[in-house]
Amino acid sequence: MKKILLSFALLGTLSMSVRAAADQPADASSFDQLLKQITVETPAAPEPAFNIEKTEVLPAEGRFWVTVKAADKYERTRLLEAGMDIVEIKGDLVSGFAGQHTMDALSSKAFSLVSKMTVEQKYARGVTKDFPAADAAYHNYKETTDLLNQLASKNSDIASVFSIGKTTEGRDIWCLRINASAKGTAPSSKPGAFFLGNVHAREHLANEVPLLFASWLFDHRNDADIKRYISTLDIYIIPMGNPDGVEYDIKGGKYQYFRKNARVNPDKSIGVDLNRNFDSWWCEAGASTYPGADTYCGPKAFSEPESQHLRDFMLARKNLKTHISYHSYASEILYPWGGNDADVPNAKDKDAFVKMSGEMGKLTGYTARKSSDMYIATGDSCDWAYDKGGILAFTFELEGNGFYPGAGLITKTVNSNIKAAVYLLSKTANPYN
Repeated sequence: MKKILLSFALLGTLSMSVRAAADQPADASSFDQLLKQITVETPAAPEPAFNIEKTEVLPAEGRFWVTVKAADKYERTRLLEAGMDIVEIKGDLVSGFAGQHTMDALSSKAFSLVSKMTVEQKYARGVTKDFPAADAAYHNYKETTDLLNQLASKNSDIASVFSIGKTTEGRDIWCLRINASAKGTAPSSKPGAFFLGNVHAREHLANEVPLLFASWLFDHRNDADIKRYISTLDIYIIPMGNPDGVEYDIKGGKYQYFRKNARVNPDKSIGVDLNRNFDSWWCEAGASTYPGADTYCGPKAFSEPESQHLRDFMLARKNLKTHISYHSYASEILYPWGGNDADVPNAKDKDAFVKMSGEMGKLTGYTARKSSDMYIATGDSCDWAYDKGGILAFTFELEGNGFYPGAGLITKTVNSNIKAAVYLLSKTANPYN
């Protein structure tokens, strides 16, 4: 995707120092240059962006946009189990996508279906608008890979890139490591922080935040605090955890509203929800056993190469202390448990979750709460990371009014989330301080 330049000055505590002299070539991997790659045509107010007339048919034929009554998180959980992909929650009404299998369940007396329309009807009515051309500023798989390698090459004394494994379709899942004394997969005793993005395919903003955070760290590597974190911590960034799904979602330059990975299921439907595939109360509440559902948990826990590689990555690094997994869109910071209605049993950890999420909520403007307060969803990666690795893991639901909010939201989202990510680094060595 061709990038288009736009002048941009970063404000507040993240303001950039003046770059090299004008006669020197611009560094395309620097943070300020990356933020310049946002077009002036982007609307000032981000809007959902999709137009069925300019888009291929969505992956599963016969999909509907439905609104259902759900008084509380338990009823929302049952909707997930029926295969509904919950997108919006407004009071006691829940809206989202449903295939025919889910529609059969919603038509029963067990649920109160308020309205339904086909996907074609929804978008033909102009509920969403055409995606702006500025979306070329988002990074696809190749561009993400290239940028990670550029950043590591330009900062080879402290950075390295390695693959944690291959996806269903054979793509590498690339990890950028920032460590002043260890490269690649070499062990380290330094406290570790892990930033993960784009596990759900259509959530492209969740790739931009950790990717641009990496660039920002290198541009600020000589700032006193950042220099200290780089010297004393082991920092890992995987901006795109589901490359196959991302490439499927944007194939042909037309959005698919696709969430899962690229597994071909026995019924010929596509994909497993990777964030229902971890072995944390796997496929109990809030997950579907129907392969065509967006919340399909897979045939067994860790059935997918992507979730297996993420599992092995975390298990191999006993030094990991903190973790953020980026998703969109709800403007929330969630902490365990997501798959269980109870609080985490360790009072010290619970206090750290509450305090850290609250502080990061102040920096981003997001609401901080226990994940299961929204609804119960099992097989969640952050639940598993905390349960098996003792990692203080947070799910960030980034801001926006839809899965495709346009490039105009990138700068604001990145800026506020950099502050939260730096805060997480400040707590990694001692989260209980």
